[in-house]
Amino acid sequence: MSSVFVKLVLWAILSGVIFHFVAGIKHLIMDLGIGETLEGGKNLSVAVFVVAAIGILLAGVWIW
Repeated sequence: MSSVFVKLVLWAILSGVIFHFVAGIKHLIMDLGIGETLEGGKNLSVAVFVVAAIGILLAGVWIW
């Protein structure tokens, strides 16, 4: 775990998992009928990017 390359690979994998998890939660919310309009879908998509970015940054802090 001391190698920079290993940390980058781990961070890349965690980034994908975090984004996929947050986007999946968005789809579950939309299955409940929330945010099914075009405007609601856009707002939820922006929220996915913001929450995923925060999670990815926190994962980077945790790894390093």
